Amino acid sequence: MSEKIKVILVDDQNLCRSGLSELLGNCYGFSVLGATGSVEGLRELLLEQPDLLIMDLRMKPMDGLAMLGQIRKEGCTTPAVVLTMSDSDVDLANAIRAGVRGYLLKDMAPDDVVDAIRRVAAGELVVAPAMTIKMIEMLRGDQPGDEPKNSLKLLTDREREILQLLSRGESNKAIAQTLSISYDTVKQHVRHILTKLNLSSRVKAAVLFTVEQQTQNSDDRV
Repeated sequence: MSEKIKVILVDDQNLCRSGLSELLGNCYGFSVLGATGSVEGLRELLLEQPDLLIMDLRMKPMDGLAMLGQIRKEGCTTPAVVLTMSDSDVDLANAIRAGVRGYLLKDMAPDDVVDAIRRVAAGELVVAPAMTIKMIEMLRGDQPGDEPKNSLKLLTDREREILQLLSRGESNKAIAQTLSISYDTVKQHVRHILTKLNLSSRVKAAVLFTVEQQTQNSDDRV
């Protein structure tokens, strides 16, 4: 990633685009490459090779996740952050499944929005504090009658290391290269992680890691 965090803003409301553009443009370390409300405009701006997409969910004629899915099919791998008014657990779940790296709410304090975007650019999976409980609910009932064993203390140091990389959206192949271990070894560790945490998917494991990290960070600030 470049020294400055290069971002593209996607929102169908001019006021929201201009407001966020001004906010980030006045913050050290950001470069706003442009803003658009359409998939055509997004395709054009992607030629500028941004580090991050910041997009609304509910837009017309194409909503944010549909737009993200479209550009993903076209080969775009730029990390995306959702900035929305929706605190729906369904929208949160759909966004996480779509691979977004952040889910932020438009009623968050401006400084908190900027901080969250910086953290996503640094590789974290970040959600608005108000959505943390909904993230936990996403983990419940992973198997009928069961609840996840929501403690990372069950994991070995190596498993925690791999889970942290998973939470950053890294593939098994990328994790293997980062840790200098085999692809099959990574797959085995991932299976063990899901079994120990009683979870059925990498996404839920990443969500659990993020919840615990955010809870720990909140406790440290108290």
